[in-house]
Amino acid sequence: LVVDDSRVVRKAARRLLEGFGFAVREAEDGARALAACRDRLPGLVLLDWNMPVMDGLTFLRAVRAEYGAENPVVMLCTTEN
Repeated sequence: LVVDDSRVVRKAARRLLEGFGFAVREAEDGARALAACRDRLPGLVLLDWNMPVMDGLTFLRAVRAEYGAENPVVMLCTTEN
């Protein structure tokens, strides 16, 4: 699951991951990502830190509260301007 408010970043990450054979879903914020996890828990979440609606850290706390510390694997990413 690629979670980023930037459509460009999501598209680039999708292409990269699909090139390695991964099935990829996308979400534009943490709230939609949490809904996607409830629908079907991914093995990996590539997560932006700074997003509107629900930021990455809030999503991480919520997903850990629901699913525990082990799953899904979360890779938290950010950029600073």
